Amino acid sequence: ASPATLLDRFKDKADFQTDEPEELAKSVGLDLFRGYEDGTAKPQQIVTKGQVKKIIDRLLVVYNAAPEVDETNTDAVSLRILGTSDLHTNFVNYDYYQDKPTNEFGLAKTALLIDDARAENPNNLLFDNGDLIQGTPLGGYKVSVDPLEKGELHPALAALQSLDFDASTLGNHEFNYGLEYLDLVLAEAPFPVLNANVYDAETGENRYTPYVILDKEVVDGNGAKHELKVGVIGVVAPGIMRWDRFHLEGKVIAEDAADIVEKIVPEMKEAGADVVIVLSHSGMGDEIHTKGEDDVAYQITAIDGVDAVLTGHNHSVFPGDYADLKNVDSENGTVNGTPIVMPGKFGSHLGVMDLVLEKDGDSWKVVSGKGSLREIDSESDAASEKVIAAVKEAHEGTIEYVRSPVGKTTSAITSYFSLVKDDPSIQIVTNAQKWYVEEQLKGSEYESLPVLSAGAPFKAGGRNGANYYTDIPAGEVAIKNVADLYVYDNTVTAIVLTGADVKEWLEMSAGQFNQIDPASTEQQDLVNAEFRTYNFDVLDGVTYEVDVTQPAKYDYSGKTIDANANRIVNLQYDGKEIDPEQKFIVVTNNYRASGSFPGVVHASDSIEYAYENREAIMDYMIAEETIDPSADGNWKFVPVEGDVKIVFETSAKAKDYIPADSGIEFVATTKDGFANFSIELK
Repeated sequence: ASPATLLDRFKDKADFQTDEPEELAKSVGLDLFRGYEDGTAKPQQIVTKGQVKKIIDRLLVVYNAAPEVDETNTDAVSLRILGTSDLHTNFVNYDYYQDKPTNEFGLAKTALLIDDARAENPNNLLFDNGDLIQGTPLGGYKVSVDPLEKGELHPALAALQSLDFDASTLGNHEFNYGLEYLDLVLAEAPFPVLNANVYDAETGENRYTPYVILDKEVVDGNGAKHELKVGVIGVVAPGIMRWDRFHLEGKVIAEDAADIVEKIVPEMKEAGADVVIVLSHSGMGDEIHTKGEDDVAYQITAIDGVDAVLTGHNHSVFPGDYADLKNVDSENGTVNGTPIVMPGKFGSHLGVMDLVLEKDGDSWKVVSGKGSLREIDSESDAASEKVIAAVKEAHEGTIEYVRSPVGKTTSAITSYFSLVKDDPSIQIVTNAQKWYVEEQLKGSEYESLPVLSAGAPFKAGGRNGANYYTDIPAGEVAIKNVADLYVYDNTVTAIVLTGADVKEWLEMSAGQFNQIDPASTEQQDLVNAEFRTYNFDVLDGVTYEVDVTQPAKYDYSGKTIDANANRIVNLQYDGKEIDPEQKFIVVTNNYRASGSFPGVVHASDSIEYAYENREAIMDYMIAEETIDPSADGNWKFVPVEGDVKIVFETSAKAKDYIPADSGIEFVATTKDGFANFSIELK
C-alpha cells in the first residue's frame, strides 16, 4: 500500500476529509492525483472535465506500463527496476546559467516520481547510469573553487545517497577531471559504482568494480518472503579514450562494452545471479555492431542472460525514440525482447522496468517484463527536500561562484539563430580560443602558421528543449554567462591541418542542413533535426559560403553519403582561394580533436593544453574588459533563387531578437515552446 506520507507534499493536507488516507495516497503514488502548481490540492474545489481527462490519460499510462502477471500464479514475484541517467550535476531544480529555479529538470523533481514508483511496489531497486559529476557549474565548482578533499563525500553521491540508490555506473564524463579526481570521488561512495570495460593499462585488470550481486528480499503474491540475487554490471562508451585522451592515455584501456557484457554475464550467473541488470552508459546504436563503437545498448539487449538494460548517453528517451529499429516494441518498452529504458537527461524522466519472476528449482527466472518512462511534473514547484538538503552547501556555493563578474558586453548575446547565420555566441568563443593559442604558440615551431578557430552552437534547442539557448543581456557578464556560452568541461586543443582538411571539416558541418529544392514551392525545412548542433562547427579565420541546394557529403555521424558532393564554395583565406596544401593551426577542444570528424582525422599534429575552453573565454573577457559580441559574418548561404519557402525551428522567444536585414520572419508557434521562422537565402 502507498504510505500516507505521500500526502505530505500538499500544503493544504489538513483540508482532506477522508477516513482512508492510504487509499488517497495510492492515487498520488500512481501519479493520478498531482495537485496544482502552487503545491496545493484544493480538495473542496470541483474537478473539471479537463482535469478528469488528464487523470484518465495518466491512468492509461500506468495501466499500459504494468507487466502482465498470471493472476493464478500467486507465487510469482514482481520486481521493479528504477533508473536515472545523465543527471550532469542537475540535482536541485535550479538553472545555474539563468540563475533561477526551474521545474524542467533536476533530481529533486525526479525524486517525487521515485517515491511514487516505490510506493506502488516494495520489491524495487534504484540505479543511476552515469554522467553524474560534470555538466553544470556545480561540477566545476567542486574541482577548482571548493575542491573535493580526501574523505569528503561528493555532492553528486550525497544526492543519490539521500534517495537510497542501490548502485550506479561510470559515464564518459566521469573521466573529464582525470583518474586521480575520480578515485577521490569513488573513495567515499556509499553504494557500488560499477564499470566492467575499463582496464588498467599496466596490469590488464579491471580498474573498477565490474559487477555486484545484490541480495534483495522480495515478497511474492501470497505475501511470502524470498531472497533474490540481482546481478548488476556497468559499462561505458570506449570513446573515453578519445574524448579524454590527455587524462587516460597510457593509464587505462577501454574495451567494447557489448563484448565485455557478453563475456561477464556467464560469470555473474555462475556467481548465483537470478537476474542480470546492465547499466549501459552507451547510446542505443543500431542493428550493426562495429567493434569499439560507443552506442551498443541495442546489442546488449540481445545478449543471452541479460534481463533488463538501463541506458543513456544520447540524452534521448526510450520508449519513445528509436521506434524504427528492428525488434523494437515501443509499447512494451523492449528491444530484442528485453526491457530497456533511456530516461532522457538532467532528471527529466524516471525509467521504470517491471519484471515478473517465477521459481525455477532453487533459483528464479524472469518470465516477462516491460519498460516505461515517467516524466517529471514541469508545471508544479514540488521538489524533494531530501535531495536539496543533501547538496545544500555545494549548491549555494555554486550560485555565489557563478555570479562573479568577468567583464561587460555592449549588446545582448543569444544563440536563437546560431544555426542559420554567423552568431555572436560562437564568435566570442572562437575569438577567445584564438587569443589564447596565438599567445601559447609564440616561440614555437608553429608560430608562423595562420590560426583558425572552431566553435559550435552548444545551446541551440533541439532535443534539450526550447529553453536551451544562450540568452545573455547587455551589460555585466558573470561566470554563469560564460558557462552558458560553453557548457562542456572541454580543454583547448590545437591541431595542424591542411587547407584540404579544413574544406572537409566544413563539408561535415554543412550536414546540419537539409537539401533545398529551388524548383519547389512547398515549405522546406532548412535544418536537419538528426544532426547534433554541437557538430555544426563554424571555422573563423576563413570565409566561405554554404550551398544548400547541393546534397550533403556526410551524414550526421560522419559517414560519406555522396563523395562528389560540394556544399562549401568560395572558401578563402586572407581574401584568396584557400591553398589545399597550406598548413593551418586550428583551435578546437579535446573532444573534437580526438574524434572521427572528416578533415580532423588527418591532423598531422595535436597540441593539448590542460586549460579549459571556458577558462580561455573568462580570461579573454577579463583582458578585454568590454567586448563587442558582433559576429564577423565570415560564412553565409549561397543565394537560392525562385519562389522557395524555407523555414527553420527555434525558440518562440527568438521573435523578439530577429536581426535587422536578416531575411528572417516569424511564422507560427509549433509545440513545446518552439516556433517556425522563415528565412530568405538571398
